[in-house]
Amino acid sequence: MFYRPEDGHGLPHNPFNAIVTPRPIGWISTRDAQGRDNLAPYSFFNAVAYVPPQVMFASTAAKPDRGDTKDSVANIRETGVFCVNIVSEALRDAMNQTSGPWDREVDEFAHAGLDKTECETIPCARVSAAPASLECRLTQIVQLPGAANYVVFGEVTGVHMQDDCIIDGVFDVLRFNPLTRLGYQDYSVIREKFALRRPGEKA
Repeated sequence: MFYRPEDGHGLPHNPFNAIVTPRPIGWISTRDAQGRDNLAPYSFFNAVAYVPPQVMFASTAAKPDRGDTKDSVANIRETGVFCVNIVSEALRDAMNQTSGPWDREVDEFAHAGLDKTECETIPCARVSAAPASLECRLTQIVQLPGAANYVVFGEVTGVHMQDDCIIDGVFDVLRFNPLTRLGYQDYSVIREKFALRRPGEKA
C-alpha cells in the first residue's frame, strides 16, 4: 500500500502513529504564572543532545481555554521551565488519567492521586513516584506547519533517578519497565533488552 497524506489513507484509522513506534512518553509537568500545577503525557517526545543534555516534546492540539495550544505549552511560555517525568508500567493508569481534556484550573497530580515533589533547579513540581525526572529550562519553541503544532526544546538542568533503579552503576530500565506508546489506543512495556556493539566499539 502507498498513500499520499494529502490525499488520505482510506483506512479506518490513521496508520502514521502505528508506523513510528514504539515512542517514549514524556510526562510533562508545568506550573503556570499563578502557581497552578499541570501534568500531561506526550508521546512525541525524545532526547535530542548529550552536551548539554537536551530534550524535546511536541504538542499537536489546542484547547478552547488556551487558544492555539494546550496547558503545557501555555505554561512553559509563561514560566520558561518544565519537567519530564518517565512513565513506568506501575504508573500507566495514573498517566492515562492525566491525559484528559481537563480545565486549566485542574491539578492533574491531585486528579490522578499522585504525590508531587518540588524540583531542585526550577520552580516546578515533579512526579514523586517516577523512576526518573528531568528538570528543564526552555531553550526554544518552534511552530511547525499545522494549526496547533509546536515543538518545545529544553536544556536539562537537573536529573532525578530512583536509587533502586541504579544497578552496578547502570540505570536499569528493567527495574521499572518503561511504558511506550504505539499507534491508535495501544501501548507496550519494555520487559527485555539486549546489547549491540557498533563496529570497533569496545565494551
